[in-house]
Amino acid sequence: MTPYVPGASSVHRCPPGAKILALVGAGTLLFALPRLDLALAGLGLAGLLYRIAAIPPRLAWAQLRSLAWILAVLVLVQFALDGWLAGLLVAARLAALVLLAGLVTLTTRSSDLIEALQRGLSWLRPLGVNPAKAGLAIALTLRFIPVLAAVTAEVREAQRARGLERSLVALTVPVVVRMLKMSDDIAAAIDARSYDPDRAGR
Repeated sequence: MTPYVPGASSVHRCPPGAKILALVGAGTLLFALPRLDLALAGLGLAGLLYRIAAIPPRLAWAQLRSLAWILAVLVLVQFALDGWLAGLLVAARLAALVLLAGLVTLTTRSSDLIEALQRGLSWLRPLGVNPAKAGLAIALTLRFIPVLAAVTAEVREAQRARGLERSLVALTVPVVVRMLKMSDDIAAAIDARSYDPDRAGR
C-alpha cells in the first residue's frame, strides 16, 4: 500500500477535502480538454507539488513504475491509430493523474481522507446513501489504484519468467485472486476494529 509520508509542507497542511476537490477538478480538466500542452502542464504541476511536499523521487517514480507497461501499451495503440502526438497525450494525461492521485494519498492520512469524504458526501444521506460507506469505498479505491498496478506488474514479471507473458488468462487470474484475498484481509481488519459505518456516518 502507498505509505503516508509525514511532513509539514503546505501540501501536507492543505485540507483533505481541498485535495480531493483539486484532484477531481484536475482529472475532469485533463480528460475534458484533450490538449497536449495542458497534459504536460499537469505533469509539471505534479512534479512541482512533489518537490514542495518533499516526497522522495523514488516514491514519485514508484507511482508510475508499476503502470509503465500499461502506459507503453496505450502509447503504442494510440501511435498506431492516431499518430505519436495522440500517444504522447494519452501517456502524459494518465501519468499526471496517477501522480496527483498518489500525491493525495502520500500526503494525507487515511483517517483524515475518510473523514473528509464523509463530510463531503453528507448531502447524499437524504437519498439513502450512507456517507461513511461511500467515503470508505472511495478512500480505499484511491488507496488501492497503485496497489492494483503494483500487483499486476509483479504477476506479469512472474509470468514472463515462466514464458507466459502473452497469456491474458495467466495474467488476469492471479491478479484477481490476489486482490480478492487482499479485500478479504481488509474486511477482516475492519471487522477486528469494530468499525461501524452506520454509526460513523452520523
